[in-house]
Amino acid sequence: MEQENLDEYFDYETILQRMLDRVPTQIDKREGSIIYDALAPAAAELAQMYITLKFNIDLVFADTAPEEYLDRLCGQIGLTRNEATYAIRKGTFYGESDKKMDVDIGERFTIGDLVFKTIQKMEDGSYEMQCETEGVIGNNITGNLIPVNYIEGLVRAELTDVLIPGEDQESDEALRARYYETTNEQGFGGNIIDYQNKTKEIAGVGAVKVTPIWNGPGTVKLTILDSDYNKASNVLIENVQKEICPDLSEDGLGIAPIGHTVTVDTVTEVGISITSDVTISETAQMDNVKKAVEKAINDYFLQLKKDWEKSETTIIRKSQVETLILNTEGVIDVTNTSINERGSNIELQKFEIPTLKGVTLI
Repeated sequence: MEQENLDEYFDYETILQRMLDRVPTQIDKREGSIIYDALAPAAAELAQMYITLKFNIDLVFADTAPEEYLDRLCGQIGLTRNEATYAIRKGTFYGESDKKMDVDIGERFTIGDLVFKTIQKMEDGSYEMQCETEGVIGNNITGNLIPVNYIEGLVRAELTDVLIPGEDQESDEALRARYYETTNEQGFGGNIIDYQNKTKEIAGVGAVKVTPIWNGPGTVKLTILDSDYNKASNVLIENVQKEICPDLSEDGLGIAPIGHTVTVDTVTEVGISITSDVTISETAQMDNVKKAVEKAINDYFLQLKKDWEKSETTIIRKSQVETLILNTEGVIDVTNTSINERGSNIELQKFEIPTLKGVTLI
């Protein structure tokens, strides 16, 4: 029996027909007959049983297992689904004459529909703020904070930098990809794959490049991006350093094996300016076209940053930029495109990522 015919072989009509074929021809087997009505319910139950059996088979293979069954399958090799985490942001507080002022740890502030609370002082008037709602939602809002309780002397408060991005619960697709990475490229005892896997399990880390023997025998450098694929903050770098190799000790006090001194670092952001001559339709407005182009290029840069971990260099291609501009609604033609005042591709080095500095459409 061919594999592709299995579903047809076990469907209700086929099962019923096979059962009727076993009945002697001299007996009435037409629909509505006694034998037909006796066999039909049994055929329906058998068909349902085969559907359930096929579904249960799907539950035990990584490419088809969903949700808790995928969790159990991954658990067999020591993988667990990454749970949602809380965004850590920077909050700055001002009193009279716009002078920075301190507030108590644990004070709660609202912004939009979210609540943030102070968890640790960074410097005078600046604090780490933890969102009380899990997930990426805490990464995407900035502006004025409103205290839940009255704070004497507080004139204004601002929520600014993302220190450690919040993450949503890991999806089935992402967990499945990690399962294949782990099984196809086995990490062991501090090899490169092991460092990559262990580092990306730390909350807030989205990508990492491992540089072995970067400063002599036994030294390792981890260059990380945050989970939004941006340059990591000092707070995230310090957290990862504590997890992997606290105090740069080679005594195996963290995740790093005994004898390894691991330094955690991040990338350099390279500002990219795009200039292009465009012809737009009569119904299009240049401001709207520019916003759409900026979004398209930012999406392009995000994909480059997602690929950064697996590449030695990052190339921003002029042809790709022109295609993105030309495909923008309202654009008829595009010429004379330059990237950082150059009419050619821009190649970034191993530990550099692009950030959009500006778009000029003429």
